[in-house]
Amino acid sequence: MHAITIPEPGGPEALVWDEVPDPVPGAGEVLVEVVASAVNRADILQRQGFYNPPPGASPYPGLECSGRIAALGPGVSGWAVGDEVCALLSGGGYAEKVVVPAGQLLPVPRGVDLKRAAALPEVVCTVWSNVFMIAHLRPGETLLVHGGSSGIGTMAIQLAKAVGAKVAVTAGTKEKLEHCAELGADMLINYREQDFVAEIGQATDGAGADVILDNMGAKYLDRNVHALAVNGRLAIIGMQGGIKGELNIAALLNKRAAISATSLRARPLSEKAAIVAAVREHVWPLLAAGQVRPVVDRELPMPEAAEAHRVLEASGHVGKVLLVAP
Repeated sequence: MHAITIPEPGGPEALVWDEVPDPVPGAGEVLVEVVASAVNRADILQRQGFYNPPPGASPYPGLECSGRIAALGPGVSGWAVGDEVCALLSGGGYAEKVVVPAGQLLPVPRGVDLKRAAALPEVVCTVWSNVFMIAHLRPGETLLVHGGSSGIGTMAIQLAKAVGAKVAVTAGTKEKLEHCAELGADMLINYREQDFVAEIGQATDGAGADVILDNMGAKYLDRNVHALAVNGRLAIIGMQGGIKGELNIAALLNKRAAISATSLRARPLSEKAAIVAAVREHVWPLLAAGQVRPVVDRELPMPEAAEAHRVLEASGHVGKVLLVAP
């Protein structure tokens, strides 16, 4: 088969479409013929040499895919060769074939195109696990999403609105904020021109955000704490703004607030399977009903993964960038 390899870490040009050995499914695994994958920030970090796959995972980038089951490993039940699926991966999505633990498979939701289903697993599992399973966003509460026009952001807006929450977003342009509004965002904050702490305070009559989904990390840590409501929950899922920040413990105590920080890739298989099962139970019906949809900025041929990384790094996209297998 062919896959995107990284012979040496570096810029987008470090991504090379090359012939590699076919993967073979082991016990509890399935082989998927990939139709499409999607680009995530973690893939960029891996390309740069900063985010290696966990032990035993595919060395190729790609944390999600869609396709058809080509073979079943020993002990797999509930799936059949030819089933159309999408999958949460620890790596290997930028390839013509990938091996997937059966617990990380999802059927393609009714009404969603097979290619576009590749835009779902990583973002839906990230949002559902952090915003709902950990931070317990409830109807009537306010969610603040940083990077509202990203793949994560566009999904977080839709899921929060589907459960009856109010949604505030930050983004860097008027056009991106307009896209967020179309998805249901109630409060639009241009982080280049406005102070999100002041804006969220004004929009909530001084109460603050009950849950904040943050992709920035250190840069926003102190301001996020100040933007939280009493009993608020800050869910950190990224470090685009740095890895070390200063935390005002007194402010956190005064608000009786909580901070969580998670990533999906290195979690044990049992935890990933539990998240995938929860997503299938709670989110897949919303997709089938048309209440939630994948947001795709563009599709590119998989051998042109370098261009897809350039698009993501330029941050002009809205939603997901897909890589379509030849």
